Amino acid sequence: MAAGKTSVGRALAQATGRRFVDLDDVIAAGGEPVPELVARDEAEFRRREAAALADVIAAGKDGPIIATGGGAAAFGDNVDRMRGAGLVVALGVDVAAARARAAGGPPRPLLAAADRLAIERAPSYRRAHSVVETTGRTIGEVVSAVQAVERAWSRAGRDSTVVALGDRSYAVTVDESPIHAQLLRAHVPDGSRVAVITDRTVATHWLAAVQQALAGIAIETIEIEPGEASKSFATYERIANELVARGLDRSSTIIALGGGVVGDLAGFVAATLYRGIAVIQLPTTLVAMTDAAIGGKTAIDLPAGKNLVGAFWQPRLVACGLATLSTLPARERRAGFGELWKYALLDGPALWSAVSACAPWASDGGAPPAALRDVIQRAIAYKAAIVGRDERELTGHRALLNLGHTVGHAIESITGMLHGEAVGLGLVAACRVSAILGSCAPTLELEVAEALRRTGLPADLDPHLTDEVLARVQVDKKRTGDNVRYIVVREVGACEPAEIAVTELRRILRAKPTP
Repeated sequence: MAAGKTSVGRALAQATGRRFVDLDDVIAAGGEPVPELVARDEAEFRRREAAALADVIAAGKDGPIIATGGGAAAFGDNVDRMRGAGLVVALGVDVAAARARAAGGPPRPLLAAADRLAIERAPSYRRAHSVVETTGRTIGEVVSAVQAVERAWSRAGRDSTVVALGDRSYAVTVDESPIHAQLLRAHVPDGSRVAVITDRTVATHWLAAVQQALAGIAIETIEIEPGEASKSFATYERIANELVARGLDRSSTIIALGGGVVGDLAGFVAATLYRGIAVIQLPTTLVAMTDAAIGGKTAIDLPAGKNLVGAFWQPRLVACGLATLSTLPARERRAGFGELWKYALLDGPALWSAVSACAPWASDGGAPPAALRDVIQRAIAYKAAIVGRDERELTGHRALLNLGHTVGHAIESITGMLHGEAVGLGLVAACRVSAILGSCAPTLELEVAEALRRTGLPADLDPHLTDEVLARVQVDKKRTGDNVRYIVVREVGACEPAEIAVTELRRILRAKPTP
């Protein structure tokens, strides 16, 4: 409520010459004002709202702009109906800003419960194709942002999720085939030279498909060794020198074909070569599809720790081909669930249950379950919404995505574990810290550890809390002075950042978990 749906909708309709429909006006035409109906019988209001939505969509052959009520997306199959009709944009707003906007306006019977409703409805709002933040923005700025989302969505297709970053907005797609040729070609500018950066293992499986998709376009290929060791200054320098020697220029495009290592490294090359050239991400692992390829964080490692040198550089497109998961080694497949369990803790019980349903595939392999696509899309939607709200981690919202990463990165750096394996242990650590701080029940650590075991991931944290690992926590890039911004968990679907002294964090981690 008070996100500006009606005001933005009217302004957008005027700017584009389309018809505007406010769903509340359609309902009120039945003879009872919406505030009175909501106060009298909210359930009846929801039924009338759903019926009105269906009628307006059915009559909307001219492509109108429709503003719904704040609770419409959380009722029944309304979101599916909306997505089937066209582009769905959720307008995000901080609760405090919504209250300020609503002050002195017409009655809003549900405003008193805004904090609770914001949490409960958030997973439904993230089912929109894109979430556009409105806090601190003018109506005109929001209209421009929505139009940029529409352009990105129109190029990518109905099932895409759009990261809303104004003129830099881009789509994240999930397709059954390994490479969507038409989509890829649509995002490579005419006349652009292309460099594909991949690793030797991925190249044997999927490089030919990319080359075939871009037949007729000049392509340079650079292969690196698989593994975290390639995220180094030496590899970065070699790639940059080769690209310059092969004639790429500022109009060229880099395609990152691979997992998180390839995406981070290729993205950093793109961010810095000629002060920035275009990059397209074609992720081939669960970790990359749901996390690493989205959001523009690019980096290489230092001996002191992971991702300590990098830049924010958003891709032009992220295209996930589910068929590429068929060639994942068993350990990589299981490791991907470290990130999926992270998103489940962040998003809520529905995603937690969906990830749980995919647990047998994580452990045993075989054909990916049909539910996996929905899990991946929901994880993508969560990250896209956060990045659109806090691209450069300045407001604290994007910090939520670091859940499990402070300790996870330290374990990964010292032990050589795969990223998802280490993040899983970082989730256990987050639950332990949260319980000792009084934020969550002590049993949550046991629940998360059991979830990790069901997906074949390491779950015993204590053997990994060595002096070396705890020392690495001190150089975490989220550290400020003597404190580190740590993500604590209240319950599944409710996490928040907290400032913790590094020395206190180390003490808590060494505490024995409560039985």
